Amino acid sequence: MKRTQAFKVIAEQVGRGELVFPTNVHTSIKLQQALDDPDCGIESAAKLVLTEPLLSARVVAIANSVAYSRFGGGVTNVKTAVTILGFNTLRSIVAAVIIRQLTHAITVPSLREMANQLWEHSAHVAALAHVISRRVSKVDAETALFAGIVHEVGGFYLLSRAEEFPALLEDMSSRPDDIVDELAESPEAVIGRAVLNKLMVPKTVVSAVESLWYGMRVMPPETLGDTLLLANDLAAISSPLDTRSESTIQQDASEIDFAIGDGTLSSILEESDEEVRSLTSALLT
Repeated sequence: MKRTQAFKVIAEQVGRGELVFPTNVHTSIKLQQALDDPDCGIESAAKLVLTEPLLSARVVAIANSVAYSRFGGGVTNVKTAVTILGFNTLRSIVAAVIIRQLTHAITVPSLREMANQLWEHSAHVAALAHVISRRVSKVDAETALFAGIVHEVGGFYLLSRAEEFPALLEDMSSRPDDIVDELAESPEAVIGRAVLNKLMVPKTVVSAVESLWYGMRVMPPETLGDTLLLANDLAAISSPLDTRSESTIQQDASEIDFAIGDGTLSSILEESDEEVRSLTSALLT
């Protein structure tokens, strides 16, 4: 099977709602559904989080990160962490765990390496989006964090299917444009949107992610999509699926700056460097 055929098969499968996930991902999706229940309170949420050791550790780590240090830090239990973070951030962390589960299911070393880099990129984007939303675009910071975490979920899904479809390994960094016409839009969009919907990602966030496929950078950023685009371009770790060369990505990032209030984007990012590093580290833990 050729690479374009593999993309077409996967795109058609997800178009029919036939997504293939590891068993532990299905369990985390059920947890996501439980958190969306309006009757789920702090006590219930904490008990649900405690059923997943990895999730429990990450929730506490993020509650203790510099990004949430205004709450005093020193969090030692899940219930306190959930209370501090709130349900929106908790959903983001569950999404992060789901993505890591997709990564851990990959056994081919070259694919695992790509997936790990893609997760590092996603964590950097999420942390930057969190800062940019609060300091620049003034959109909801927790939603921006969530958007950053899930913006490459379609890529993770493709990497998780590459063992079944080895043809996907043929120059993974390029996009199979020759099947775009058949599918009406890019496979990246078809697959990414289907996985986002499966994870019950809100339409507002899906629209923001779509900005990465179809949007243009706006300076200074005003919307969630603008915020995500900027964070994606500024991320210290690039996506292994980005079709641009590493030098082009770095050059583009170095040229991004603009005045905002009494400062500039560069000064804001410099002031927020510890916050970005702390939140990125908590997500990667």
